[in-house]
Amino acid sequence: MHSSQQSQQKHNVFISFHHKDEQYKVEFETKYKDYIISKSVKYGDIDPDNEDDYIKRLIQEDYISHSSILVALYGAETHERKHVDWEISAALSAKVGGHSGFVVMILPTFPISPFDQFGRLNLKLIFPYLHPRTVANIESGFANVYFWPGLYPYLTPVTIPSLLGAAFNRRITHKKLIDNFHKQYINNR
Repeated sequence: MHSSQQSQQKHNVFISFHHKDEQYKVEFETKYKDYIISKSVKYGDIDPDNEDDYIKRLIQEDYISHSSILVALYGAETHERKHVDWEISAALSAKVGGHSGFVVMILPTFPISPFDQFGRLNLKLIFPYLHPRTVANIESGFANVYFWPGLYPYLTPVTIPSLLGAAFNRRITHKKLIDNFHKQYINNR
């Protein structure tokens, strides 16, 4: 398939997020509906009073296994959420429908700037506000970090179709770089 055709195809995307950032999830699904088929959990789909093991299995079998790309939306408190860690772990597992591509999207609600005192982009500055599993996959080269469109207008813009296409391809071409060895969160932090 030609690369321009590849970037225009619709991808099955699971969007992982903290409920406080749901407006960004909804906006992403709405704004980019021509490029994605959302396989994400919708509000009310899963009873939070269910047992953790049941929730994990439900998310894996009914949502993530049908996705080829996981987009993790990181806001102020996302890194503290056990469900987001579970979703990332499941998306990186060959046992759960094969490996998904992994996109890390930094939201406007993210607590710190990724720029050092000289104005240089330094992704290591944001690592304390990401799950250890996410950091490991950025460092390995499997996951790419992007910023919510318009968040830093002076950075070279990346289109959603191109970042989805890149993640879709990397799930195959870079699968040996997947680092899914961190223990899953047991509780929210």
